[in-house]
Amino acid sequence: MPRLQPINRTTAPADVLELLVVVENQIGMVPNMIATMAQSTAVTQAYLGFAKSLSQGLIDEQLREQIALAVSQANRCGYCVSGHSAIGSSVGLTQDQLRDARSATSPNRKTEAVLQFTRRIIDKQGAVSDDDIDEIFNAGYGEAEIAEVVGHVALNVFANYFNLVAKTEIDFPPVEDLASSKLY
Repeated sequence: MPRLQPINRTTAPADVLELLVVVENQIGMVPNMIATMAQSTAVTQAYLGFAKSLSQGLIDEQLREQIALAVSQANRCGYCVSGHSAIGSSVGLTQDQLRDARSATSPNRKTEAVLQFTRRIIDKQGAVSDDDIDEIFNAGYGEAEIAEVVGHVALNVFANYFNLVAKTEIDFPPVEDLASSKLY
């Protein structure tokens, strides 16, 4: 049962309703996470603004979803793993790619380098080593892309923690737990 409730659209303040309409027009629905974040206009604006800014960066939509899955799996956020699996499918990721991203692996060396770096950021709480940085540079990524990876990790940690605290009801097709990690 959710700890925080999605906002009721019929009683939502005009500025919140405007944000919800924008989201619905963009993706065809208002996910429970956004409706729940909408309890605070500031939180909703922060999340949507951060996501929009990062979507205009160097990292393409498939890799953004793979990063989101690696972060969400590491944080055992069932809501975000389900949501990003659905979004990942819609941007062309295969079921194998979705599963691999959750394990921070990929048959593509460059993709795997980002996913492994993502997990190191999570596991080391940002205190990555010089060797970790060298590995991502050696995989062909530049400083701007590394900065964006950190941004995507932060955005997804924000969403994961929000949903774990709120116990947001999952409104995407549920996904199976990986054998090594139960989702909450």
